[in-house]
Amino acid sequence: MATGAQIIARALRDLGVTVIFGLVGIPVVDIAEEAINLGIRFIAFRNEQACSYAASVYGYMTGRPGVCLVVGGPGVLHAIAGIGNASGNNFPLLVLAGSSETTGVTKGAFQEMDAITLLTPHTKFAVRTNSLDSIPGAIRNAYRTCWYGRPGPTFVDFPADIIQGKAAADFKLPAPENVLLPSPPKPSGDPATVLKAAQLLRSARAPLIIVGKGAAYARAETAIRELVERTQVPFLPTPMGKGVVPDSHPLNASSARSAALKNADVVLLLGARLNWILHFGAPPKWSPTAKIIQVDISAEEIGRNAGNAELGLIGDIGLVVEQLSTKLSNWRYQPSPTDGTPFPSLLASSAKKNEAKAEKAALKPTPPNTPLTFQRAYHIIKDTLNSLSPPEDGQIVYVSEGANTMDISRSIFPLNHPRQRLDAGTYATMGVGLGYVIAAHAAYDVYPADKNAAVSPPKKIVAFEGDSAFGFSGMEIETMARYRIPALIFVMNNSGIYHGDSTSEDAWKSLQSQTISNDTKSEEDHKKGLRSTSLLYEARYEQLATMCGGKGHFVRTEKELENATRDGFLESNTVTVVNVVVEPGVGQKIQFAWQGGKDEGSNKQAKL
Repeated sequence: MATGAQIIARALRDLGVTVIFGLVGIPVVDIAEEAINLGIRFIAFRNEQACSYAASVYGYMTGRPGVCLVVGGPGVLHAIAGIGNASGNNFPLLVLAGSSETTGVTKGAFQEMDAITLLTPHTKFAVRTNSLDSIPGAIRNAYRTCWYGRPGPTFVDFPADIIQGKAAADFKLPAPENVLLPSPPKPSGDPATVLKAAQLLRSARAPLIIVGKGAAYARAETAIRELVERTQVPFLPTPMGKGVVPDSHPLNASSARSAALKNADVVLLLGARLNWILHFGAPPKWSPTAKIIQVDISAEEIGRNAGNAELGLIGDIGLVVEQLSTKLSNWRYQPSPTDGTPFPSLLASSAKKNEAKAEKAALKPTPPNTPLTFQRAYHIIKDTLNSLSPPEDGQIVYVSEGANTMDISRSIFPLNHPRQRLDAGTYATMGVGLGYVIAAHAAYDVYPADKNAAVSPPKKIVAFEGDSAFGFSGMEIETMARYRIPALIFVMNNSGIYHGDSTSEDAWKSLQSQTISNDTKSEEDHKKGLRSTSLLYEARYEQLATMCGGKGHFVRTEKELENATRDGFLESNTVTVVNVVVEPGVGQKIQFAWQGGKDEGSNKQAKL
């Protein structure tokens, strides 16, 4: 006689679910245990936010929905963070939760909360099961809905009496072959609009292809690489679109991002949205006369902001790109000498200038008794990692979060393969990093239960965490140690959010004790106390790893960083945290680099 928990676990297994990310308690612990009994790997976290983040990005990396299991009430409230992240990034995510008994609703039952009313506006589908018979259908519909069309989060609520209830003796689950869902159907673009888009590209003076993370999710890399090679049109990847076309490709315009956007007259937008990351497609970042060809799976995205609905192509990115390639089979971009400075020359000039600035910052040695800069630290890490695993091998997955940490690292570490760089994404969510590390390990490592794993072989996960971002989910280091995840995590410690207060430990201690100096300005600053962006000076974050059997390194010098990077990369049995003390950056403007007015080369490097 099957219980509700057994029926739930069986329904998930029959849909092909091999990993569940979660945090258990009454009553969902029964679901987790039954799932484990069926061979599903359950990864138990320390906070529902982290496990919901992990499940959401697992869906992006594998191409199948990630599954998150939490308790009701406060568990659901914490998991809303991942639901919002999945919605903002269009990741397929199925969230399952337990709730109070049906008979206890409105009575003040244990962790009672109307999760359906709360989550309906923030999910594609939310349902509360009311019988054991309804479980398989509810899970199947939620799984299909989060995956098909424009991906996003869905939610199924299981009352405690349903989870713990027992089915009638004649109850039978559908046979597994009747419930397995095929991958979502792939629509092609409208042929007339494909022809119009191809003609527009042919007539362009300065064409540009923008590759978004939607293209990576769609597994469209082969078609896009062939299009770039055939047409010789420059391309610009978004942060998580990196690697769809190798960063090393000579047509990569990342080093000249601002120049590319400002001067392009026809833009083919593949799986990216005209949101804040792309400045809404509007001046002054873009040319006011630019024509934008949007290719997206979602009809609602076409024509948004500076987009033109008449040029939009709704369909699977891979198929649409193949259609365009056919129409452009005998065309190769060649700038006209009568149009002033050719577009490729303009991009090359801008890239050369920006890369020279970045190279100067990266190669400048660190003076004695002076903190490392972000650029110098990343240069040392990159050189060390490249010596251990060349970029063309594609054996490293990069995770990054934090303002300076993410913005500067984004373009320093080259990628030649897609879906191997994860960051705060469209929602700019801080705290995703450690959950993403665990999800990446699950996605790229082949466990016994994952007979149909989407990707292999196992890869090394390398994360760059701002000290502030690390604090959101630092206890997940214990999760990594528990599951023996050999991730290499760098905490870029500048003692603050965006920037710190001081490079001097004595100055920090003075500020803490309100000691008054002879300097009038310092005296006033001390009276005001710590700034809102301040964090503890040189906090020993690496000890979170050593306390649970992992490896920790506290780094102040270039040689210490090189040695710690090498040791951490070669560690194969447990997590390593490298705590890198970098300059606080006092006085720097507080903003994401995407929002700034300067060209990207002023503080980053793209293809070094």
